[in-house]
Amino acid sequence: MRLKVSKSKNAASLYVIKSVYNPKTQSNTSKIVEKLGTEASLRKKLNGKDPYKWAKEYIEELNRKEEENKREVLIKYSPVKFIEKDKQLLFNGGYLFLESIYHDLGIDDLCKNISDKYKFKYDLNSILSRLIYGRILFPTSKLGTFKLSKKFIDQPKFKLQHIYRALEVLAKEMDYVQSWLYTNSLNISKRNTGVLYYDCTNFFFDIEQESGLKQYGISKEHRPNPIVQMGLFMDGDGIPLAFNINKGNTNEQLTLKPLEKKILSDFDLSKFVVCTDAGLASQSNRKFNDRDDRAFITTQSIKKLKKHLKTWALDSKGWHLVDDNTTYDISNLDEDKYFDKIFYKQRWIKEDNLEQKLIVTFSLKYRDYQRDVRNSQIQRAQKLIDKNPKKIGKLNKNDYKRFIKKTSLTKEGEKADKEIYTIHTENISKDEVYDGFYGVCTNLDSSSGEIIEVNKNRWQIEECFRIMKSEFKARPVYLSRDDRIKAHFTTCFMSLIIYKLLEKKLEKKYTCSDIIDNLKDMNFYKVDSEGFVPTYTRNDFTDDLHETFGFRTDYQILNKKHLKNIFKQTKN
Repeated sequence: MRLKVSKSKNAASLYVIKSVYNPKTQSNTSKIVEKLGTEASLRKKLNGKDPYKWAKEYIEELNRKEEENKREVLIKYSPVKFIEKDKQLLFNGGYLFLESIYHDLGIDDLCKNISDKYKFKYDLNSILSRLIYGRILFPTSKLGTFKLSKKFIDQPKFKLQHIYRALEVLAKEMDYVQSWLYTNSLNISKRNTGVLYYDCTNFFFDIEQESGLKQYGISKEHRPNPIVQMGLFMDGDGIPLAFNINKGNTNEQLTLKPLEKKILSDFDLSKFVVCTDAGLASQSNRKFNDRDDRAFITTQSIKKLKKHLKTWALDSKGWHLVDDNTTYDISNLDEDKYFDKIFYKQRWIKEDNLEQKLIVTFSLKYRDYQRDVRNSQIQRAQKLIDKNPKKIGKLNKNDYKRFIKKTSLTKEGEKADKEIYTIHTENISKDEVYDGFYGVCTNLDSSSGEIIEVNKNRWQIEECFRIMKSEFKARPVYLSRDDRIKAHFTTCFMSLIIYKLLEKKLEKKYTCSDIIDNLKDMNFYKVDSEGFVPTYTRNDFTDDLHETFGFRTDYQILNKKHLKNIFKQTKN
């Protein structure tokens, strides 16, 4: 390989080229191996260094690597010869990048410690790793995971019954697993534990009979099935920290303290701010974090404020912008100028021996968003009234049915023959009053701008739940025993940590679907006695992935020696 410089009127482009033999012309021709970039872009990227000198050194390194594996591989195929029956030829290699993080977290050593404690002989490391890689790439049942684990280049070393035995052990060691992951994650990346986000969600079962952890409760997805609750703590960078599984009928406000106490005792953390939504912001939880070196930031419903505070919060006068001492009246704002701005007002309040700062924000953009949502709900309500009033059923104050009014009287005040449904204009008017307003309470004396920014990041914990439910397909849950249910969510939690660390390594340049879809597509065709041929499309994502992890799988063929080195690197 050698350097080629192509000059035009405005730029000089540097290429890596090599000579290849063309059998049709029976002559050598030059082929571009890689475009390095223009002279100007390289000089900028190299901070002023000579791009030509760098390019020559880079090509020398490429030639050295090619020299080490210079033998060309010739493969013969016959158009009249059948492929071997029941022989697998296609394997996934995208899991290798997950495997690298898995071993960086020392989960293989964790498995050894657990195996030594319980003295079983099956390979827990092989089982747990496949449960995690499978949950991220090919989520399915435990039986399905056992079958799909054979898709990976590195074959499993366990039997199906060993998976269910391993689940029983993982349930017992759920707390140990979490503390281990936190401690070892510090070796990979600094954890932002100054702010911890907490939230609750629930997962439903495809059954009707409740028992154990599976209980009927308030389903966030409005499903008529038993559920379990998951409480999750996440650090300030969106990396999961700790979780717990509770019965489906547990009041979610009671789930925060036990898990936070576990963090205080097991994770050696004592100074942090807990950020929650209004549903978890009980007075008891706020007081719990109003002591020692802890603090709280929690959303506050404007509707639920006391009358004098609500009047103050909705008053159009006395508003400010961050880093601006000007006082604004939000009733006469220039909408084009201030549409993306967030206004705020604040005051300290003291209730039940708890002093906290109430911050109320107002945004024209948020106001319009709430109006759009409500208009869509009103349309749904009207459609239900017009087309299928029999399905209205119980009116729910928390969904679009709150805009439906039921009456049994005619306009003349007489009893009607049947119930009459109309759009509830009074409720619409009451709802409109709060458009654009948002409340936050805290015991911190930090600036309102800082509090608002911290609270904004609560979306990341909701994103964690969305990934588990959608991409990881953690529900519906088909397991029945409590220990296996806990183990199931333990593997989901571990999968989420590994995925989030991968996302962070890639500097959050790609969406969840981009990452998972590309890893799933990184397949390899096995060539007996030679190695594996990549069948996936090389793109910007795979280039970034290889550069980040320091090994490449995108050569035309990976010979056995190369593959062995990759295995060694991912497991080191």
